[in-house]
Amino acid sequence: MSASTAATAVSGKVFARTASVHIDEACNAFLQDCFKQFGIQIVPLLGDPRFLLNHQKFEACVLRLYDPEAEKILEAARNSKSNKRIVIYGIARNTQESLSYSRFGINAILMEPLDRQSVLKVVRSTHLLVIHELRRYVRVPVVAEAEIDAGPSRQTAVMLEVSSGGMSVRCPGPLPSSDMVNVSATFPGLDRLTVRAYVCWARAGERVYGLRFDPHDDRRLKIRSWIDQYLEIV
Repeated sequence: MSASTAATAVSGKVFARTASVHIDEACNAFLQDCFKQFGIQIVPLLGDPRFLLNHQKFEACVLRLYDPEAEKILEAARNSKSNKRIVIYGIARNTQESLSYSRFGINAILMEPLDRQSVLKVVRSTHLLVIHELRRYVRVPVVAEAEIDAGPSRQTAVMLEVSSGGMSVRCPGPLPSSDMVNVSATFPGLDRLTVRAYVCWARAGERVYGLRFDPHDDRRLKIRSWIDQYLEIV
Protein backbone atom coordinates (compact mmCIF):
# COMPACT_ATOMS: atom_id res chain seq x y z
CA MET A 1 0.00 0.00 0.00
CA SER A 2 1.74 3.11 -1.19
CA ALA A 3 0.75 6.57 -0.02
CA SER A 4 -0.52 7.39 -3.52
CA THR A 5 -2.92 4.48 -3.66
CA ALA A 6 -4.09 4.19 -0.08
CA ALA A 7 -7.40 5.76 0.78
CA THR A 8 -7.32 8.56 3.31
CA ALA A 9 -9.68 10.02 5.87
CA VAL A 10 -9.97 13.80 5.65
CA SER A 11 -12.15 16.06 7.78
CA GLY A 12 -14.26 13.15 8.95
CA LYS A 13 -15.05 11.94 5.43
CA VAL A 14 -13.71 8.79 3.81
CA PHE A 15 -12.53 9.17 0.24
CA ALA A 16 -12.32 6.18 -2.12
CA ARG A 17 -10.79 5.90 -5.59
CA THR A 18 -12.74 4.52 -8.54
CA ALA A 19 -10.74 3.57 -11.63
CA SER A 20 -12.35 4.79 -14.86
CA VAL A 21 -11.38 2.57 -17.79
CA HIS A 22 -11.52 3.73 -21.43
CA ILE A 23 -14.13 6.41 -20.68
CA ASP A 24 -14.06 9.76 -22.43
CA GLU A 25 -13.36 13.06 -20.69
CA ALA A 26 -16.94 14.35 -20.82
CA CYS A 27 -18.35 11.15 -19.31
CA ASN A 28 -15.67 11.13 -16.62
CA ALA A 29 -16.63 14.69 -15.66
CA PHE A 30 -20.28 13.64 -15.41
CA LEU A 31 -19.43 10.59 -13.30
CA GLN A 32 -17.15 12.62 -11.04
CA ASP A 33 -19.97 15.06 -10.37
CA CYS A 34 -22.24 12.17 -9.33
CA PHE A 35 -19.74 10.13 -7.32
CA LYS A 36 -18.08 13.00 -5.45
CA GLN A 37 -21.22 13.56 -3.36
CA PHE A 38 -20.47 10.24 -1.68
CA GLY A 39 -16.76 10.84 -1.12
CA ILE A 40 -15.73 8.78 -4.16
CA GLN A 41 -13.20 10.09 -6.67
CA ILE A 42 -13.15 9.09 -10.35
CA VAL A 43 -9.58 8.34 -11.49
CA PRO A 44 -9.15 7.94 -15.28
CA LEU A 45 -6.59 5.23 -16.01
CA LEU A 46 -3.85 6.41 -18.35
CA GLY A 47 -2.07 3.44 -19.87
CA ASP A 48 -2.74 -0.29 -19.94
CA PRO A 49 -5.68 -0.83 -17.52
CA ARG A 50 -4.77 -4.48 -16.97
CA PHE A 51 -1.28 -3.51 -15.81
CA LEU A 52 -2.57 -0.68 -13.61
CA LEU A 53 -5.23 -2.85 -11.99
CA ASN A 54 -2.51 -5.33 -11.09
CA HIS A 55 -0.18 -2.70 -9.64
CA GLN A 56 -2.42 -0.09 -8.03
CA LYS A 57 -5.16 -0.33 -5.42
CA PHE A 58 -8.64 1.00 -6.14
CA GLU A 59 -11.86 0.64 -4.17
CA ALA A 60 -14.07 0.53 -7.28
CA CYS A 61 -13.93 0.45 -11.06
CA VAL A 62 -16.23 1.71 -13.82
CA LEU A 63 -16.09 0.56 -17.45
CA ARG A 64 -18.33 0.02 -20.46
CA LEU A 65 -19.34 -3.62 -20.74
CA TYR A 66 -19.35 -3.32 -24.52
CA ASP A 67 -15.69 -2.26 -24.52
CA PRO A 68 -13.83 -4.72 -26.79
CA GLU A 69 -11.37 -5.33 -23.94
CA ALA A 70 -14.01 -5.58 -21.19
CA GLU A 71 -13.50 -9.28 -20.55
CA LYS A 72 -9.71 -8.99 -20.28
CA ILE A 73 -10.01 -5.97 -18.01
CA LEU A 74 -12.52 -7.65 -15.71
CA GLU A 75 -10.40 -10.77 -15.59
CA ALA A 76 -7.33 -8.71 -14.67
CA ALA A 77 -9.23 -6.97 -11.88
CA ARG A 78 -10.67 -10.13 -10.37
CA ASN A 79 -7.31 -11.93 -10.55
CA SER A 80 -5.42 -9.03 -8.99
CA LYS A 81 -4.31 -9.59 -5.40
CA SER A 82 -5.17 -5.99 -4.57
CA ASN A 83 -8.39 -5.60 -6.54
CA LYS A 84 -10.08 -8.98 -6.71
CA ARG A 85 -12.86 -7.72 -4.41
CA ILE A 86 -13.11 -4.36 -6.12
CA VAL A 87 -16.62 -2.92 -6.54
CA ILE A 88 -17.37 -2.91 -10.29
CA TYR A 89 -19.77 -0.50 -11.99
CA GLY A 90 -20.60 -1.64 -15.50
CA ILE A 91 -22.01 0.74 -18.12
CA ALA A 92 -24.40 -1.08 -20.48
CA ARG A 93 -26.73 -0.22 -23.34
CA ASN A 94 -29.17 -3.06 -22.77
CA THR A 95 -30.04 -5.96 -20.49
CA GLN A 96 -28.02 -8.49 -22.47
CA GLU A 97 -24.84 -6.46 -22.03
CA SER A 98 -25.53 -6.10 -18.33
CA LEU A 99 -25.66 -9.89 -17.96
CA SER A 100 -22.87 -10.83 -20.37
CA TYR A 101 -20.13 -10.72 -17.73
CA SER A 102 -22.10 -11.78 -14.68
CA ARG A 103 -19.46 -14.40 -13.89
CA PHE A 104 -17.15 -11.57 -12.86
CA GLY A 105 -19.57 -10.36 -10.22
CA ILE A 106 -20.53 -6.95 -11.58
CA ASN A 107 -21.82 -5.03 -8.56
CA ALA A 108 -23.95 -2.37 -10.26
CA ILE A 109 -25.15 -1.42 -13.74
CA LEU A 110 -25.35 2.11 -15.14
CA MET A 111 -27.64 2.07 -18.17
CA GLU A 112 -26.91 4.27 -21.18
CA PRO A 113 -27.79 6.90 -21.97
CA LEU A 114 -26.61 7.93 -18.54
CA ASP A 115 -29.14 9.92 -16.55
CA ARG A 116 -28.04 11.93 -13.53
CA GLN A 117 -30.85 10.80 -11.22
CA SER A 118 -30.43 7.16 -12.22
CA VAL A 119 -26.67 7.25 -11.64
CA LEU A 120 -27.09 8.99 -8.28
CA LYS A 121 -29.59 6.32 -7.26
CA VAL A 122 -27.14 3.54 -8.10
CA VAL A 123 -24.21 5.22 -6.36
CA ARG A 124 -26.33 6.01 -3.30
CA SER A 125 -27.31 2.35 -2.98
CA THR A 126 -23.76 1.02 -3.43
CA HIS A 127 -21.38 3.58 -1.93
CA LEU A 128 -21.37 1.88 1.48
CA LEU A 129 -20.14 -1.27 -0.26
CA VAL A 130 -17.24 0.78 -1.60
CA ILE A 131 -16.51 2.15 1.87
CA HIS A 132 -16.75 -1.35 3.34
CA GLU A 133 -14.06 -2.46 0.92
CA LEU A 134 -12.08 0.67 1.66
CA ARG A 135 -11.71 0.06 5.37
CA ARG A 136 -9.37 -2.87 4.77
CA TYR A 137 -6.87 -0.43 3.28
CA VAL A 138 -7.22 2.67 5.44
CA ARG A 139 -3.98 3.18 7.33
CA VAL A 140 -4.18 4.60 10.84
CA PRO A 141 -0.97 6.18 12.15
CA VAL A 142 -0.35 4.80 15.62
CA VAL A 143 2.98 4.70 17.41
CA ALA A 144 3.20 1.80 19.84
CA GLU A 145 5.55 -0.93 20.91
CA ALA A 146 5.30 -4.26 19.08
CA GLU A 147 7.04 -7.57 19.66
CA ILE A 148 8.09 -9.53 16.57
CA ASP A 149 8.61 -13.25 17.11
CA ALA A 150 10.37 -14.74 14.09
CA GLY A 151 11.03 -18.18 15.53
CA PRO A 152 14.64 -18.27 16.72
CA SER A 153 14.76 -14.51 17.11
CA ARG A 154 12.54 -12.01 18.90
CA GLN A 155 12.85 -8.25 18.77
CA THR A 156 11.03 -5.16 19.96
CA ALA A 157 9.76 -2.94 17.15
CA VAL A 158 7.87 0.34 16.86
CA MET A 159 4.51 0.19 15.12
CA LEU A 160 4.06 3.09 12.69
CA GLU A 161 0.76 2.49 10.90
CA VAL A 162 -1.92 -0.19 11.01
CA SER A 163 -4.71 -1.26 8.67
CA SER A 164 -7.15 -4.15 8.78
CA GLY A 165 -4.79 -6.02 6.48
CA GLY A 166 -1.48 -5.37 8.19
CA MET A 167 0.91 -2.88 9.74
CA SER A 168 4.24 -1.17 9.21
CA VAL A 169 6.94 -1.35 11.86
CA ARG A 170 10.46 -0.06 12.46
CA CYS A 171 12.80 -2.76 13.75
CA PRO A 172 16.33 -2.63 15.16
CA GLY A 173 17.29 -5.65 13.06
CA PRO A 174 16.29 -7.35 9.79
CA LEU A 175 13.14 -9.41 9.42
CA PRO A 176 12.85 -12.57 7.28
CA SER A 177 11.21 -11.87 3.93
CA SER A 178 9.16 -15.05 3.58
CA ASP A 179 8.72 -16.82 6.92
CA MET A 180 5.60 -16.33 9.03
CA VAL A 181 6.08 -14.24 12.17
CA ASN A 182 3.96 -13.47 15.21
CA VAL A 183 3.46 -9.81 15.98
CA SER A 184 2.17 -8.72 19.37
CA ALA A 185 0.98 -5.19 20.17
CA THR A 186 -1.43 -3.25 22.35
CA PHE A 187 -4.06 -0.99 20.80
CA PRO A 188 -5.96 1.70 22.71
CA GLY A 189 -8.93 0.08 24.40
CA LEU A 190 -7.79 -3.47 23.58
CA ASP A 191 -5.82 -6.05 25.51
CA ARG A 192 -2.47 -7.07 24.07
CA LEU A 193 -3.10 -8.93 20.83
CA THR A 194 -0.95 -11.38 18.87
CA VAL A 195 -1.51 -12.00 15.15
CA ARG A 196 0.33 -14.12 12.60
CA ALA A 197 1.80 -12.15 9.71
CA TYR A 198 4.46 -12.21 7.02
CA VAL A 199 6.79 -9.55 5.66
CA CYS A 200 5.41 -8.21 2.36
CA TRP A 201 7.77 -5.25 1.78
CA ALA A 202 10.85 -3.67 3.26
CA ARG A 203 12.74 -0.40 3.27
CA ALA A 204 15.90 -1.96 4.65
CA GLY A 205 17.86 1.30 4.78
CA GLU A 206 15.25 2.75 7.14
CA ARG A 207 14.66 -0.60 8.88
CA VAL A 208 10.95 -0.24 8.13
CA TYR A 209 8.93 -3.32 7.20
CA GLY A 210 5.40 -3.99 6.04
CA LEU A 211 3.59 -6.92 7.67
CA ARG A 212 0.55 -8.53 6.08
CA PHE A 213 -1.74 -10.34 8.53
CA ASP A 214 -2.43 -14.01 7.90
CA PRO A 215 -5.98 -14.07 6.41
CA HIS A 216 -6.62 -17.36 8.24
CA ASP A 217 -5.93 -15.80 11.65
CA ASP A 218 -9.28 -14.54 12.96
CA ARG A 219 -7.54 -12.48 15.65
CA ARG A 220 -6.94 -9.84 12.95
CA LEU A 221 -10.71 -9.14 13.03
CA LYS A 222 -10.29 -7.46 16.40
CA ILE A 223 -7.93 -4.98 14.75
CA ARG A 224 -10.43 -4.42 11.97
CA SER A 225 -13.13 -3.69 14.55
CA TRP A 226 -10.79 -1.29 16.36
CA ILE A 227 -10.13 0.60 13.09
CA ASP A 228 -13.85 0.79 12.32
CA GLN A 229 -14.51 2.35 15.71
CA TYR A 230 -11.52 4.64 15.41
CA LEU A 231 -12.75 5.99 12.05
CA GLU A 232 -16.40 5.85 13.11
CA ILE A 233 -17.19 3.79 9.98
CA VAL A 234 -19.72 1.70 11.87
